[in-house]
Amino acid sequence: MKAMILRRLLDMSSGARPLELADVPLPEPGTREIRVRVSACGVCRTELDEIEGRTPPAKLPMTLGHQAVGYVDALGPQATRLALGTRVGVAWIFHACGRCEYCQTQRENLCPAFRATGRDAAGGYAEYLTVHEDFAYLLPPELSDVQTAPLLCAGAVGYRSLRLTGICDGQRLGLTGFGASAHLVLQMARYEIPNSPVYVFARSERERQFALDLGAVWAGNTTDKPPDSLHAIIDTTPAWLPIAQGLRHLAPGGRLVINAIRKEGSDQQALLGLDYEQDLWLEREIKSVANVTRSDVVEFLSLAGQMGLRPEVQEFPLAQANEALLQLKQGMIRGAKVLRIER
Repeated sequence: MKAMILRRLLDMSSGARPLELADVPLPEPGTREIRVRVSACGVCRTELDEIEGRTPPAKLPMTLGHQAVGYVDALGPQATRLALGTRVGVAWIFHACGRCEYCQTQRENLCPAFRATGRDAAGGYAEYLTVHEDFAYLLPPELSDVQTAPLLCAGAVGYRSLRLTGICDGQRLGLTGFGASAHLVLQMARYEIPNSPVYVFARSERERQFALDLGAVWAGNTTDKPPDSLHAIIDTTPAWLPIAQGLRHLAPGGRLVINAIRKEGSDQQALLGLDYEQDLWLEREIKSVANVTRSDVVEFLSLAGQMGLRPEVQEFPLAQANEALLQLKQGMIRGAKVLRIER
C-alpha cells in the first residue's frame, strides 16, 4: 500500500518537507483488530509537534494521522463487533489499559499506558491501517468522509475543552486561535449554549472575519482587550502569549482551558511576567486538556449528527500531505485540512 512516512524529525520552519510517499507492506489485523481502508484523514497541528520532536513518535519510521475515516476491510481473529464494509472513524486514542485507576473512573485519557494513533502506532496518512475494534467508531451518516475526518480530533478535543470550561448558558466564552478545533467549538457553543456570546482572538484578519461569519460577537487580535470580561476561554494556539493575555481577560472565578498537546516557540517567558493580583487573583484558574476518551468521541459524533455540524475543510491528495502541513506551520488556516486517499 501507499503511505506518507516520517523517517526523521526536523524543523519545518525553513519549508522542509518531512514526509515521503512510500510503498509499505499491507498491515494484517491481529486478535480483535480490524483493518480499515482509509478514505480520508484530517491533518492536525499535533502532527507538527511529532515531526518537530515536541511529542515524538514512539519509533521511526512512522505513519502519522489520527483523524482517519474509512471502511472495515478485514477482520482479525475474534473481531466480531463490526461487519465488513462498515464505515468507521479512528481517533487519537489508540489504546488504554482498561484496568488502572484512571480507566476505572472514566478518565482513560490519563492512562499511563495511553497510546496514540499516528504517534505510537501507524496512523491514517496511508491507504490502510489496523486498530482494535473497540477503538473504532460508527459515524453519523449525514456527513461525508472528508467532513467527518476533522471531527475525530479537532471536534472531539474541542468538545472535551468546552465541557472542561464548566460554562453555563448565558456566560461569555472566549476562543484564542481560530483553526480546525476552534471553528467547531464556536458552532457547538452556539448550539448548546445559545445565549452565550463568543469572543475570538486571532492574529489573522482572515480568521477574525471567519469567526464573525460563524457568529462570534467580537473578534480581535491576541493582544486586544475584549469589550467584556469572559467567564471561560479556550486556548487552541501553539504559543504561550495567549495564556498570559487570556488570564487578564477572565472574570473572577473564570477558567482558561488549554487545548494543546504541546506548546512551542520562545514566548514562554510571557508567563513569567504574570501579575498575581491582576492575572490570577479572585480564583481565576488554568486547566489543561489531556488527550480524549472514547466517550468524548462517541458523544461528540452523536452531537455533530444532531446539530448538522459542517466543518470548513480544504482537501489535499495523500501525496500532498507535506503541503498541508506547511500551510499549518505558516498559519494559512481556515477551518480544517483533510487528506483524501484515493486508489
